[in-house]
Amino acid sequence: MDIIDKLPAAKRLMRQLHQIPYFASKNMNRILAYFLQLDKAKSDQLCQALQEVKMSIVACSSCFAWKQKNQSCLFCDDTGRDDSIICVVETWQDLLVIERTETYKGRYHVLGGAICPLDGIGPQDLQIDSLINRVSDNVTEVVLAMNYTPEGEATSAFIARKLEAFSVKVSSLAKGVPIGSNLEFIDRLTIGKAISERKPF
Repeated sequence: MDIIDKLPAAKRLMRQLHQIPYFASKNMNRILAYFLQLDKAKSDQLCQALQEVKMSIVACSSCFAWKQKNQSCLFCDDTGRDDSIICVVETWQDLLVIERTETYKGRYHVLGGAICPLDGIGPQDLQIDSLINRVSDNVTEVVLAMNYTPEGEATSAFIARKLEAFSVKVSSLAKGVPIGSNLEFIDRLTIGKAISERKPF
């Protein structure tokens, strides 16, 4: 029997840690050891920080980027941004990658993922309808900045079809971004060049 099985509290914590997507399984025992060695004051601070972030950070009702509750959205309320262009991304992390290039000054729209039937994720589970509702007379271009994965490509194609009813240019990132890669792990110069040299979808 695994030694963890004989420590019920530790086993419950490990079960929760395993649900965090980006934690490598090989590091779980080290993470558990870190928490066990953490003094109570620091442990309480960590728990409090987790509670606070859940209570005070919410998704913007327009672009769905994270924002401080009861405060304006950093992106939607920025008067220096171009209202005529919307960059559509899968996740908040992808938005941050593009923002760090300092080459894009339009608006954003965070879908919350990509269409993936195998995982039970359909168009209705993403913020696609809200994107379509945002496309108005003053929006002239929608940039589909999805990851170059089968799911990202399928999501881009679905949105492009939905936008055919509008007089709006639909573009995608230049293919300088490697196929099968996630934006989160690509250097900022490559991302900056890709978004600067975007082309019609």
